[in-house]
Amino acid sequence: MTTVAAPESWPCAVCDKPSRPRVHPGCEDRMRTNLEALPGLYRELATVLQPGRRGGDGRSATRTAPIPCSLDAVDLRARGGIEGVVGGWARDLCEREQWSIPDYTSIVAIVDWSCGILLLNLTMICDEHPAVREIADELRAVRAQAERLITGEKPPIRIPVGCRECGNILKVTLDMDGIRCPRCQQQYDHADMLSLTPTRRAATAA
Repeated sequence: MTTVAAPESWPCAVCDKPSRPRVHPGCEDRMRTNLEALPGLYRELATVLQPGRRGGDGRSATRTAPIPCSLDAVDLRARGGIEGVVGGWARDLCEREQWSIPDYTSIVAIVDWSCGILLLNLTMICDEHPAVREIADELRAVRAQAERLITGEKPPIRIPVGCRECGNILKVTLDMDGIRCPRCQQQYDHADMLSLTPTRRAATAA
């Protein structure tokens, strides 16, 4: 007798695609990759803080003013930046599980510890945490911001589109996995999101 595999009928808590586990394996892998990358990106951002010189041949110029450091990089390396994202979720996890929280004072130590504790318990987070979608979104966003600052890449263009259900204006980019309308809670995956109708009303509403 042939055994028919059970269909993947449960929506992933992160991307809403069919998934047997609560979080699709691909979404969990992306969260893991982001957590593994953030400690190194935090350290690399220090290079963006160093003012450069406008030398046309790649060497330091002597008669031009230094290029100011990136304030966005300062924000990401300060308390509330990368530390605020990973530290906030790590403390939330420890409070939920009634674990002790180390009394680190340096931001880099908090980033390292936070990413480590989240990585160690990522499977549990994906299986049980009620805010796993928000965790995944924030990890993806802060990593992308850090990488853009380090490479000098411009941020993706945000396109205003109208929610198909309620008409609310959403700002989407081509690299987003999907989006949820905050007004009516309608979720769109990547393909559905790109099929939404662009609108000009966001020019005055943004």
